[in-house]
Amino acid sequence: MVRVAIISDDLKQAEKLSSELTERGLNCSVSTDNKMTPDKANKQGLDIILATINGSPSSSGQSYLAKKTKHQKNPPVIALLSLEILDGLDPATPIDDFVITPWDANEVALRVKRALRRIKGIGRGESIKCGDLVIDLDNCELTVDGRLATLTFREYELLRFLASNKGRAFTREALLDEVWGYDYFGGDRTVDVHIRRLRSKIEDPTHTFIETVRNIGYRFRKDL
Repeated sequence: MVRVAIISDDLKQAEKLSSELTERGLNCSVSTDNKMTPDKANKQGLDIILATINGSPSSSGQSYLAKKTKHQKNPPVIALLSLEILDGLDPATPIDDFVITPWDANEVALRVKRALRRIKGIGRGESIKCGDLVIDLDNCELTVDGRLATLTFREYELLRFLASNKGRAFTREALLDEVWGYDYFGGDRTVDVHIRRLRSKIEDPTHTFIETVRNIGYRFRKDL
């Protein structure tokens, strides 16, 4: 059974979600532990983390996410947040996905299962090289000009898909379908948020990889 940890300062709300997810076949535990680390999560045998972000400095979920160093062996993190928090969310926040309040248990359960299913499918035994950007598909690592860049699982999958289709423009809806899945419940703003976060991590004045195609969506540069 999938082991899920829900980290939240609001125990009542977290326990309600835990009960609803348990009814859907997930093994949930609730915690307010703001000292959760990837090592601790691995020792507990957790498969995935659901962490609330409420904007307060003491937010347990935000505290965990701020400390989390993303690596493939660490559990993926799905943030539970409001639309207001999303608007001001730091693009560098290391989350794999997010769900906007009010949270629907069916949607959360589906996001959990999809995140875990995608993790099992990564690794293709090769690399994608685009100029100074190299995606190591075996180790799920990215380097830019020889420097390792830390991406969340969803950022990695989005970049991998775009880089595998250089020069081809994709609508936001197409990217949602390819990277998130056809049954994704969120809106296409999700794509813009992840593109913004990706650019902040891999681009600088001397490196541009992802282009915005006006009135369409995004594409990876063809000339790399």
